[in-house]
Amino acid sequence: MANIIVAPGKYIQGKGEIKNLGKHLSALGKHAMMITSRNGKARIEKAMAGAKAEGFTYIFEPFGGECSMPEIERLMGVFRENGCDLVVGAGGGKVLDTAKAAACLMKVPVVIVPTAVSSDAPCSALAVIYHEDGSLDHRFPLPKSPDVVLVDSAIIAECPVKLAVVGMGDALSTYFESRACATSGSLNIHGGHISLLGYQIAKLCFEILMRDGRKAKQALKEHVCTQAVENIIEANTLLSGIGFESGGKGAAHAINDGFAALRACHQVMHGEKVAFGTLVQLIMENANEEELTQVYGFCADVGLPVTLGELGIVEHVEENVREAARVATLPGESIFNMPMEVTEEKVYDAILGADIWGRRFLAGRKGGGSPGP
Repeated sequence: MANIIVAPGKYIQGKGEIKNLGKHLSALGKHAMMITSRNGKARIEKAMAGAKAEGFTYIFEPFGGECSMPEIERLMGVFRENGCDLVVGAGGGKVLDTAKAAACLMKVPVVIVPTAVSSDAPCSALAVIYHEDGSLDHRFPLPKSPDVVLVDSAIIAECPVKLAVVGMGDALSTYFESRACATSGSLNIHGGHISLLGYQIAKLCFEILMRDGRKAKQALKEHVCTQAVENIIEANTLLSGIGFESGGKGAAHAINDGFAALRACHQVMHGEKVAFGTLVQLIMENANEEELTQVYGFCADVGLPVTLGELGIVEHVEENVREAARVATLPGESIFNMPMEVTEEKVYDAILGADIWGRRFLAGRKGGGSPGP
């Protein structure tokens, strides 16, 4: 079985880089359809003010609000009617997935311009398709990652700080899930084993989070783009994106799926659920106390959940945790990539164990004593 690493064709990051969009895309096409929300359009136009045309033209087409097949088909019609030759998705996750799916179906280049770094979706060869009522339709694996991912750091720095924090939560799982898949010999989502480079990228993602995550959060509170912020943007977007696709997924994302099925967690963002899922995975692995203290401390410092209560599970705890464990262990879930026997009961115990560790960790900090049990 081959080792497979997957990455975007080109990754560009820096303050004001959206002004150079035409230069960066000139090799791909000359007339783009730029998909963005109505609110996002104003932000993008402001950021692009004064940009040189470079023989590059574009039209803005408002996003309908849901990454659904009817919306994708509508946008494909607009693309053809206007004689466009490439797709640019500028915005959040659903805008980006819609752009990737439409470009794939039309077999044209796609360029991704995220306006927040709340997940690793910008670099991925995957689109999540929903029904028009917002319910999940299907996951759409794409034959390749985006041709170009362009991240304007100045735009990211203007976002609410929570979006970067939840992106750190999503990125936090990358190394631990890759490590688990490497140990078990499980395949990544492209049907290959993790390469040496893929593993080192996942590990570097974790190291940057631990080193710069806290500093980046403080700077982003004031919308300042320091070097720590630049590093976290890259970790959340590029390193986590390559790391999870090339390394594989383990328990953390399956636990996220379990919590996503609970009404109590409907207002909790993806990266928050994944972060707690990472803690559950560490409990499943019986991680040493030093590693647990490091990861719990990071989550507590940046504002990621370390207890069930912080996820909104404060009533009917046993019932909710059992349902989350049931969903997380459905056939086909990535939790079965873990290098140990996995059962619904063991996952139930690990979720409760992660919550116990979190509550005692927070109590230890509050009381000035040693964190953890």
